[in-house]
Amino acid sequence: MYVITETDERTTRTAAGAMFSLAAPSQGSAELSTWRVEFGANHATPVHPIDREQVWMPIASAFEVTVDNETETVKAGQAVIIPAGATRHLKALEDTQTLVAMVAGGRAMVPGNDEKVALPWAE
Repeated sequence: MYVITETDERTTRTAAGAMFSLAAPSQGSAELSTWRVEFGANHATPVHPIDREQVWMPIASAFEVTVDNETETVKAGQAVIIPAGATRHLKALEDTQTLVAMVAGGRAMVPGNDEKVALPWAE
């Protein structure tokens, strides 16, 4: 059994928000990565695909998610499943916190570029 606590060393801050690493291979998880995300109001992720399925679960407030040109609002008490390889864009409607789960080893891609980029908070 592993009990994992968020730390500054395992937190990644970007223009979109802050990712607080929880379960990940570097933290003792063999199969899953999980992290908590904080988005400020109107902050958004870049448009990008991830090569693994992800489940996003807002725990406070709501965000708008566009997956392959289909847009939905997802709020606390709901979850959205984003298929592997789907192009996505998430935007906080107000200050938002969400949990994310993914099979370990996922990589992001920039549309139009075949290079895969590691997600440091999920490693």
